[in-house]
Amino acid sequence: MHTLTDHQIKRDPLGPYEGALRGESTLVTVGGLAVMLTLPLGAKTSAAATLLDLAALLYDSEQISLGRAAQIAGLSYSAMIDELGRRNIDVVRYSVDELERELAYVATLAGRG
Repeated sequence: MHTLTDHQIKRDPLGPYEGALRGESTLVTVGGLAVMLTLPLGAKTSAAATLLDLAALLYDSEQISLGRAAQIAGLSYSAMIDELGRRNIDVVRYSVDELERELAYVATLAGRG
């Protein structure tokens, strides 16, 4: 699945259409948020692969939860985690502040805090 910004679409408005003819899905974003998706419907299309691509992309852009991604992809929770790992998409995401709070909490459990 390809991702294009609204600026890229303005330069090449037929890009998603031409991609669909080649069997490619395209996600269009505005300011990092998904606003449009083109899905090919021809013989080259694998619905399962397209749904998996979509689920991974939406999860990676933090627009859906891991559970919802698994539902969309038709996978179990653990299989979705494995698939995200194969795609080098982080499943556990901590901000620096969250990580520091977690480490401080673990230190108190270990009797060091």
